[in-house]
Amino acid sequence: MGAIPTFDTAPLDSALAASLLDWWHDAGVDLLVEDAPRDWMAEPVQPVTFAPTPLAPATPQPAVPVMAPAPTLLPDTLAAFLEWRLSDAAPEASWDGVSLTATGPADAALMVLVDCPDRDDGEAGQILSGAPGRLFDRMLAAIGQSRDTVHLASVCARRPLAGRTPADLETRLADIARHHVGLIRPRGLLLLGNAASRAVLGTELTSARGHLHAVDHKNGKSQAIASFHPRFLIEKPMAKAESWKDLQLLMGELAK
Repeated sequence: MGAIPTFDTAPLDSALAASLLDWWHDAGVDLLVEDAPRDWMAEPVQPVTFAPTPLAPATPQPAVPVMAPAPTLLPDTLAAFLEWRLSDAAPEASWDGVSLTATGPADAALMVLVDCPDRDDGEAGQILSGAPGRLFDRMLAAIGQSRDTVHLASVCARRPLAGRTPADLETRLADIARHHVGLIRPRGLLLLGNAASRAVLGTELTSARGHLHAVDHKNGKSQAIASFHPRFLIEKPMAKAESWKDLQLLMGELAK
């Protein structure tokens, strides 16, 4: 279908107009679409299209690794370590109560590790006071030792609120206890109670009892045995016979 171009000219008579319309019709122009004149012989103007500018692909940003907090370096001398255990930097510093330091020679052949101070130990100013302490002293005397010859320490410098090592600090306190053993380098290590056994051996007391364990540390190796805590022996006197066997096994190894 053609379009009839329009033009601006003088009025046409009816005969001429009819003749032009017939010519346009024969040429295929049969529709008027514009009022303004157009040059129909000119090159057609190509429509300009604007393609949207493609967005550059987003450059993936490198993932920022989540860094675990660096573990606090522990003092590498016994004096500095014992001072640190009583400082505000120790894991138990926010607990209620009094922090108690280890006692005994730095070069002791036998180290004893318990779980934590008892309720009366803070006022007494030493680990293992009261009735458990008196029983402990008799146990040491039975194997030819005393508090003056053994190095006595606890996994927790303060007594936990529930009397048990908090689960969220168990690993950290175990690392500290093993570091302490490495500073003393004892030939024998007596672990009294389940918490001490778990800290050093990673094993429950019921499984650890009855045989020696080689404990490796940065300064060598110690022979350890796990046995009952004196407070348990007070509650369960029948267990004293088994405890005596543990002590004999440890001293037999040290005598070699």
